[in-house]
Amino acid sequence: MKSLSKLVALAALTTAGAFAQMAQPMVSENTTQISDHVWAIMGFPNIAIVVGGGATLVVDTGMGPKNGATAARVAAKLAPNNHKLFLTTTHFHPEHAAGEPGFPASTILIRNTLQQQEMEKHGQEMLDMFSKGSAQNKELLAGVVLRQPDVMFDQEARIDLGGVTARLIWFGEAHTQGDELTFVEPDRTLISGDVVQNRTIPMIFGDGGTPSTWLAVVDKIAGLNAAHVLPDHSAPGDGSLVAAERNLISEIRTRALALKLQGMSADEAGKEVSAALKTLHPDWPNTNAAGFVKSVYADQQ
Repeated sequence: MKSLSKLVALAALTTAGAFAQMAQPMVSENTTQISDHVWAIMGFPNIAIVVGGGATLVVDTGMGPKNGATAARVAAKLAPNNHKLFLTTTHFHPEHAAGEPGFPASTILIRNTLQQQEMEKHGQEMLDMFSKGSAQNKELLAGVVLRQPDVMFDQEARIDLGGVTARLIWFGEAHTQGDELTFVEPDRTLISGDVVQNRTIPMIFGDGGTPSTWLAVVDKIAGLNAAHVLPDHSAPGDGSLVAAERNLISEIRTRALALKLQGMSADEAGKEVSAALKTLHPDWPNTNAAGFVKSVYADQQ
């Protein structure tokens, strides 16, 4: 099992653009509409708000209760007549889950079982690590105590929001073990967490999945036929982001395995693959694939 203490090089988690957002508290003015029933507060991370005729679902919380309270206020403003509020999280990292105490006490918290197990095992360790990252993080996360979910599920839970159905789905391990996807019907909007991103190098965190399991998850996502995709650390896009994610992972994997067959070390291969990606995608904010190449090497042992 990989030690989280060896993963303090957190910059590999997201793009440089996402980390620029870390310096900013989440602001409601950054709210934009993604599809008929889905809005997003763009930030670190992008927080989804799904509005139905009788209830609202928020996906992810922001870093700490202050940001969680902002997300809850935006949700209430978007649907002032909805008196039932649901909350779920894409995975257990603090910017996605540690804002939960800022939501009203009546909020119904739903999370998949495997993600909750990761939270119980590594949640405090992650809070401590993020708190050491900056004075702002320390302030935002001070005294955070996370409660147990009201509802847990293994593979899928459906929430009827009133004319809108939110499918909370666990398809398998990718960035983390408990990566959760939300698919909103009838919009065909996928809230994809770290699993499907936009012009962003994938990374497997801690004792998460493998390149092979990540590809298997993306193949299942393709079956949803999403029309809109809202990632958590990159720009929203259309359904083509799903195929683009698969192509990127396959490309890195194929290049890395070829170099491994040549006897090249994982470190050397990481540099070579990253350089090739930089040539192919010069406008991307970050093309450092060294971490994912190491995951490819480990996956083939």
